[in-house]
Amino acid sequence: LAKSFLKPSWDDFNDPFLFRDMKKAVEVIKQAIVNKDKIIVWGDFDCDGSCSTSILALELNRLGANINCYIPDRHTEGYGLNNDAIKEIKEQGISLIVTVDNGVSAFDEIDFANSIGVDVVVTDHHLPSDTIPNAVAVVDPHREDCESEFKHYAGVGVAFMLAFALS
Repeated sequence: LAKSFLKPSWDDFNDPFLFRDMKKAVEVIKQAIVNKDKIIVWGDFDCDGSCSTSILALELNRLGANINCYIPDRHTEGYGLNNDAIKEIKEQGISLIVTVDNGVSAFDEIDFANSIGVDVVVTDHHLPSDTIPNAVAVVDPHREDCESEFKHYAGVGVAFMLAFALS
């Protein structure tokens, strides 16, 4: 057990494609990389969100993606997606938002992004409501239709599994 902790192999991890929508998320992100589309990793200001943002940004950078990161200001914007920032991002030529540690409850904001031509891939670990937002993909272990055996990921764990799937 200690050896696998200190020197893990990829075989020690669960299959990331057991997450509902993981395949879609990977396809959309890889197509954006091929097309040289601008991608924003939309994080959160807490420790989980900051680590999630870093992990996914590092992997996307390694894959040659045209990326930037966005963490909303806690005092002026609050938590998660917001329409003003989405509009500003669109004006900068961003065509894909990938959320980390947020997004599963951002119904109105994702609908707004869709209406202005910005695709959204959600990665989150918070409990969804009975419905999920109208994003291109929603990767969350708490979705009722998610086949991942482990359900207790933090946001950084879900971001890591997306990075693992992308690799």
